[in-house]
Amino acid sequence: MTGRVDEFLKEIRENDGLKNAIVAGIVVTKRRKLAELFLVTDRAYTIFDEKNALAVAKKYVPEGLEAKIRIVKRTPDEGMIKRKIFEFISKKFPAAAAFLGEDDVEVELLSSGAHFYVNIASGEQTLFTSGKILDEVSAYLSEGYCGTFYGNVRIVEKEELGQELLDEEIELQEEDTYFELRKFPICNFRKIDGADFIPTTAVYIADIDKAEGTFAVCGTITYIEEKKYVKHNEKTNEDVEKSRFSVSLTDGTGTLRTTYFPKKATVDKILELKTGDKIVLLGENEEYNGRSGFKTAKINYGEPPEGFTPVAKKGKPVPKFYHTVFPEPYVDYTQAGLFDSLEKPSAIKDNVFVVFDMETTGLNNNPAMGRMDKIIELGAVKIVGGELTEKFSTFVACNEKLPPQIIELTGIQDEDLVGAPEIDKVLADFCKFTDGAYLVGHNVNFDYRFLQYYGEQSGYSFEKKQYDTLTLAQDVLRGLLPNYKLNSVADYYGFTFNHHRAFDDACVTAKVFIELVKAKGKLPL
Repeated sequence: MTGRVDEFLKEIRENDGLKNAIVAGIVVTKRRKLAELFLVTDRAYTIFDEKNALAVAKKYVPEGLEAKIRIVKRTPDEGMIKRKIFEFISKKFPAAAAFLGEDDVEVELLSSGAHFYVNIASGEQTLFTSGKILDEVSAYLSEGYCGTFYGNVRIVEKEELGQELLDEEIELQEEDTYFELRKFPICNFRKIDGADFIPTTAVYIADIDKAEGTFAVCGTITYIEEKKYVKHNEKTNEDVEKSRFSVSLTDGTGTLRTTYFPKKATVDKILELKTGDKIVLLGENEEYNGRSGFKTAKINYGEPPEGFTPVAKKGKPVPKFYHTVFPEPYVDYTQAGLFDSLEKPSAIKDNVFVVFDMETTGLNNNPAMGRMDKIIELGAVKIVGGELTEKFSTFVACNEKLPPQIIELTGIQDEDLVGAPEIDKVLADFCKFTDGAYLVGHNVNFDYRFLQYYGEQSGYSFEKKQYDTLTLAQDVLRGLLPNYKLNSVADYYGFTFNHHRAFDDACVTAKVFIELVKAKGKLPL
């Protein structure tokens, strides 16, 4: 359909329900021989509109591909467009966004589309006119909503807050460019495989993705196994059996899984290694099949200094302002029934908790086990004084197609993530949202590993006390439930919710947490 989108749109817009429709995306799956077109309309459409659109699509997709149509009715309000404009400028033009707050964007809805205005102080207008920011915002809105969008600037008197925001933005950008690679000295080095040079320091395993060139890691073996394979010798035209070793190593900051191919003369020496031995691996990061991993060249004995305690990674400071995801006040009118006890223990009332949940593209939350899955939705609710007070909820951008099983489980579609903020922007705001609070989740360690990993990638630390409603339920409700899954515990307390959506799961987990602590009478250790 390359170059023929306008012709396609002209035909489908002859249907009343699709009069202003746009093409939001085209996905071609060669393996399934399928071309799927995503349409957005701002009008109510009928099944006949959908059938007519499909008939038109069949005329335009390449021969040999089956056409499929997916239509979404999307009618934005002023608040939604304001938020999208501010998020886009913040992500694409951070220098200009430093002068803005969301309230500096005004929107005037039209019958199809909108006019929008950006309020700026005198002297700032060149940022928005010379760089074609307004044109790019208009194009961005036209990709997601029906109609025409036109932007302009308004010169207004502004307070000094803009400069404070700019100072913070510059500060964060400067920190983004700096990363201190943590190392520790290697002690008791002894040769097994030898080395071109004797390494004196080892990079923290938690930091190796930032290391360049040849470097060493050092730690304790947690797993080692010899595996045989056959390699064909071209010179002798014979198949030769060889050995390779799968090795897992930890240094207290992280775990590394690697494969080592020894020379024939060193196989017997490597076979002497066992779990608990301390070794040094020498190698470098390597890209293979689209993945990055540590390639081991040499193995020798060596260990960290006696009493080695890893230095905590320095995280960025808590942001002063929200930039992308803005929490909303939350009141839960169903939190207590007519005959429920409203009294809450002091442990709940005297502390602040953020109960969180996330939806992801899969279950791998350990980079040592391969490619990390991605966060696609983050939801949280804050408990202050024993009450649910604030809501944090957002989709997260994902640059790959969602697995069918995740779509089926969560109901989240690929188009839901179009225009969503990037994970680093989300976690910057979540860092502010969780400041001074304890973290709570159901099977909290699962989601926390995602939070910890992507937090480290973005430079934010979420090292906080955590409470797990799963283990708390096992303690408090022992013998009363067939299992301690979130829906089972929620059913026990009479809470209904939309399972496998981040905020809904977080919200019901918060209610369950309060009830469990009430039953226990105190917070768990």
